[in-house]
Amino acid sequence: MLTTKRVVLTTVLGFLFGIFCMYLATNNPDPANVLPLSTRVLIVISRGLLGFTIGISALRMSWWLHGIVLGLVLSIPMMVPVLDNFFIALGTLIMGGIYGILIELITVKLFKAPSVGQQAIS
Repeated sequence: MLTTKRVVLTTVLGFLFGIFCMYLATNNPDPANVLPLSTRVLIVISRGLLGFTIGISALRMSWWLHGIVLGLVLSIPMMVPVLDNFFIALGTLIMGGIYGILIELITVKLFKAPSVGQQAIS
């Protein structure tokens, strides 16, 4: 059964990681590479959506694999605009997997709120 605690917690964590991700993306001393406000907002929204999707997902897999898979899949749209720079695109994808596993780790292990699919496995 879908729990409100899990959905709210993962969504809040997603937005917090989105703010952190935006900080990492804008922490550039070169004034020529300033991200527009719309891009910064989209970074936060995208990571918040990652958290929400993790919260409502009922895929039957272990928590760490669940976080990695959804983090990678939901980072693909963020990766498309920066495909001209391979390292930034790859970093976006990798960080999506890391944020996904961290959201699941905090939710499942610290707050004891596994998903429906994870309850069926254990």
